[in-house]
Amino acid sequence: MPNFEDREEATERKSERENELALKVIARRNKLLGIWAAGHMGLIGEDAACYAMSTVEAGATDGDDKAIVRKVCDDLVARGFPIVERDIRQQLQVFSAKARTECLRDAGCDE
Repeated sequence: MPNFEDREEATERKSERENELALKVIARRNKLLGIWAAGHMGLIGEDAACYAMSTVEAGATDGDDKAIVRKVCDDLVARGFPIVERDIRQQLQVFSAKARTECLRDAGCDE
């Protein structure tokens, strides 16, 4: 039954691509959130890039949106930018949509 096996393999490949895309979208979203937060903290250049990457890494290790929201909120408040977690969650949603669009547009979607 080569036809059934071909369909099964195609389904597996599609599932792998979708999982890979989901991970790339999350990484891109977290990076966008980190860049946004860095700007509010007054970080520029290398410092802003490092902060954005720390946000990506926090998402990769925790795998939990709550942890990322808490981290960014705590960092912003510590730098004198008053914000609540709800506002950061809203930004996360905005960046999630933007990241998905960018990742679908860019075949590489490297972070």
